[in-house]
Order: sequence, then C-alpha cells, then structure tokens
Amino acid sequence: MENEAIIRLGIFIGLFAVLALLETLLPRRARRDRTSRRWMTNWAIVLLDTLTLRLLALALPLLAVGAAIDAQRLGWGLFNQIDLPLVVEVIATILILDFAIWAQHLITHKVPFLWRIHRVHHADRDMDVTTAIRFHPVEIALSMVLKIGLVYLLGPVAWAVVAFEILLNGTAMFNHANLRLPLWLDRALRLVLVTPDMHRVHHSVDRVEHDSNYGFALSWWDRLFRTYRPQPLQGHDDMTVGLEWQDDRPSTLGWSLALPFRRK
Repeated sequence: MENEAIIRLGIFIGLFAVLALLETLLPRRARRDRTSRRWMTNWAIVLLDTLTLRLLALALPLLAVGAAIDAQRLGWGLFNQIDLPLVVEVIATILILDFAIWAQHLITHKVPFLWRIHRVHHADRDMDVTTAIRFHPVEIALSMVLKIGLVYLLGPVAWAVVAFEILLNGTAMFNHANLRLPLWLDRALRLVLVTPDMHRVHHSVDRVEHDSNYGFALSWWDRLFRTYRPQPLQGHDDMTVGLEWQDDRPSTLGWSLALPFRRK
C-alpha cells in the first residue's frame, strides 16, 4: 500500500518519543540497570528483528499487509465471501487479530520450546517503552508467519490490518512504559485497554504472576478466560521484574540473543 510503511513508522517514532518523555517526567519505578546499555541492546534487537522480517519477505514475498491485498485479489478468506459493512469488517478484523495475538502469547508461555524464545522479552530487569520492542528475531518470524496465515483465512481489507498493526504497536509501547498513571485513570482505561500497571504484573519474576495478563491491546480476553490478575502480590514498588537472571546479563546483546539456546 502506498505510504503505509512511512505512516506506520511515523506513528511509531512519535508515540515512542512521547512515552519516553512521559516516563522521564512520571516514572512508576526506579530503574535498576543503566538505561543507555539497556536501550542500546533493545534497539539492536529491534534492528535485527527488522532485518529478519526483510529476509522473511524474500522467502514469503507477502507479509501481513501484502497478504491482505493478495487475499482480496484472489478472493480468499472469510470476509471476501460475505458482504459486511466496512466498519464492521475493520472492527471484526481488529478483534480477531487481537484475540489471536493473546492466544499466541499464552501458548508461548505453555510450550517449553516457545517459552525459551519468549524469555528474551521477559528477562529485561527494567520494564519501559523499549521492553515493548525486545523480542527475539525467531519469535518475530514465527509471529509473522502466524499472522500471514490468519490474514489469508480472514481476507480483511488491507487498511484493517494496518489499523491493527498500529493499535498493537502503540498499546504495546504504552503498557510496557514505566509510567505512573492516576489510579482512577488506570481503573477506567483497563476496562478496555491493557495499562502499564496491569501488564507489569505479567513481567513479575513470580511464575504465577507472569502466567497472567497476556493481553497486549485489549484487556477483555484475560477477564473472559480468567487469566486476569489485577495487582502484584508484593505491590508495584516492591515486586521484582524479570526472570531468574537478576544481574546485568539481560542488558547485553550477545547474552540476550543466545538465551533461547542456553541450557539454563
């Protein structure tokens, strides 16, 4: 789609800058690791993720948005077989894709091989806006393959996929942000969206807590499937974020990329 990548990049950079500034002005927790080193590692990972998707595009010429265009051209997918108002189709696409991401996230915690990969995201000892982009390239590739398959099954209009990608990226950065919201605002927002306090529970070192609150955008799925946990047992100030590696290793690039292949 014309200018789609530029639009998404512009929104991503703008939201990142705003949230990074708000984190500085209204921090929720004190940082434990040196910010510069963590940010360099997390940004290096996202650059490798981008390169991975570019390489994946050589093997699968169409990524998610391209798959939607191709499905429409071929007449594939549910929405190309039924006549729905555009607004209904866009809303349905966003809801279905968001539920799929929620289910995928839950599965990555339950399947040992996938959990080994997903641990790269959870190993971050500080949780801020850059944690939202800290995913191992293997996980990014697997997630994109799943998304492409689902887009072909659904056959949504391409702009619905773009809208979902923008929503997913924006809410992921928001709910990973080290941001102190007024309690009344947090309570109101989490009726629909995953808030930073809600998602921080998911990054607890406690296995019971990080096996809850799987949502990235909408908070409904965790409530519906009883995986919702409102607050950490030790409170947000005293809880431990990360996994068993409570040292500076998770903030280094080589260690983070090798983590899925380590025995411990």
